[in-house]
Amino acid sequence: MKISVEFNSFKLAQVFTISRGSRTQADVLTVVITRGDCHGMGECVPYSRYGETMETVSQQIGELPKDFDRETLRNILPAGAARNAVDCALWDLEAKEAGLPVWQLAGLPKPKAIKTAYTLSLDSPEKMNAQAAKNSFRPLLKTKLGGGDDDIERIRAVRAGALSSRIIVDANEGWTPSLYESLAPTLLDLGVEMVEQPFPAGEDNVLLDLKRILPVCADESCHDRTSLNNLVGKYDMVNIKLDKTGGLTEALDLKQTALKMGFDVMVGCMVGSSLAMAPAVLVGQEVSVVDLDGPLLLSEDRNHKLFYDADGVHPAQPELWG
Repeated sequence: MKISVEFNSFKLAQVFTISRGSRTQADVLTVVITRGDCHGMGECVPYSRYGETMETVSQQIGELPKDFDRETLRNILPAGAARNAVDCALWDLEAKEAGLPVWQLAGLPKPKAIKTAYTLSLDSPEKMNAQAAKNSFRPLLKTKLGGGDDDIERIRAVRAGALSSRIIVDANEGWTPSLYESLAPTLLDLGVEMVEQPFPAGEDNVLLDLKRILPVCADESCHDRTSLNNLVGKYDMVNIKLDKTGGLTEALDLKQTALKMGFDVMVGCMVGSSLAMAPAVLVGQEVSVVDLDGPLLLSEDRNHKLFYDADGVHPAQPELWG
């Protein structure tokens, strides 16, 4: 079994800004695993928030032993970007070798198109209004917020630009408890359904005593199944991202366990190409919220890219993945 790692960069259609900064391109690592005449591919996005860089993740992958499978991989690499790319490449390889789609190998129902959120980049209220109006045909808009006094005006502007779209917001750990208490009633009045990660991970025990009138979703606080017990009583929903779980294998297990524990489930993504979204589409079947819009934010994508239409994002062609 041969493993290769390649750096790829995909230009964004426009500058993408969250509370932590801006970017103009999606930088990803592509893993190709070859065995005999078959090869499988996976993609990850190293994330500095979790102490990951292109170099450290490449090194993790480069130090893997010659032979392992998806289960032993869980004991070799921690949850994170490196394991994600390798795990997804192994699934793709197994599918190519078996001549069967991944959903069948995993014992899942045949996937269908799923409606996804579209993310509005953090900006001035006026510019976010223009973004919302341009995308008002989309059923669900996810709005990035910054934690400042303008957040209410941003949401008012988004709602004015997209009167019929559902809205969720992402605070990216930028709020305080007092800000949540002051913003939540108005956000509910404006039709906002949920806020992602209002408080920093590790500083979210305040949620135990906070009246959560606006449902709260764990993003940075939820990585894999080991995160779940600490989320009980704090969060209403968990956001599953393959770059956090360390791949499709753990993501499917996390989804099943979270649902059994009474959490609603969101399936999200980093800003990456269609190759990164393809396995996540399998996890995103029959969940409360899907946010797999990465390719919609790009001006360039991979060959055999995912297809998006009024029904949402469609499952991948086998030429892409799975």
